[in-house]
Amino acid sequence: MCPTKGLVLIVEDDRNIASLQELYLTRDGFDTHIETDGLRGLDAVERLRPVAIVLDVALPGLDGVTLCRRLRERDDWTPVLLVTARGEEADRILGLELGADDYLTKPFSPGELVARVRTVLRRTQGPPGGRIHSVGALRVDPVRRTVRRDEEEVELTATEFNLLVHLLDHRGRVFTRAQLLAHVWGEEAYRDPRVVDVYVSQIRSKLGDASPIRTVRGVGYSATDTAG
Repeated sequence: MCPTKGLVLIVEDDRNIASLQELYLTRDGFDTHIETDGLRGLDAVERLRPVAIVLDVALPGLDGVTLCRRLRERDDWTPVLLVTARGEEADRILGLELGADDYLTKPFSPGELVARVRTVLRRTQGPPGGRIHSVGALRVDPVRRTVRRDEEEVELTATEFNLLVHLLDHRGRVFTRAQLLAHVWGEEAYRDPRVVDVYVSQIRSKLGDASPIRTVRGVGYSATDTAG
């Protein structure tokens, strides 16, 4: 038998949607486990150690945003793909700020879900570059996927890390939000460019004065040779 790509935990209270997600993920070579309650989902993360979590926002017991917060507070950085309804923009943005790696808005095709899970896992597991970057007190190692500020390690999500490294790999070049979506997320048209702003804000929040990212008004973002 061929080895699987790992176990994906589906936390979704609509059993029809969960079963469809399970079907397509299984077809793509993943093992799956379904929980329909947020508290049981949180417990399943600890028990099963999934490679990724497909997490609905509106859950009984414990909502998806709070579940994501609890994981990150535990220093559990399992990739999270957040699933939201169209009217849940505030929850979606909050989830990204708390460390979700990507999101999908209902309704979506099961094929797109599988593609997003694969993309999130590639971003998590594949080093985006090889050169160690040092900017002021900041040291970023793309191979080990570590970020240190004044020798203290800073935890970034896979997407935050890849965005930071992409800008550092092209230090001084200004990227539009659409270009960053294409280069870092691998897709250009399906999401609101403001998502980039959320991730930049999170990186700056975590790095503080050591952040090398600057805003180029009316254009986008760039990394500089100095922090702050």
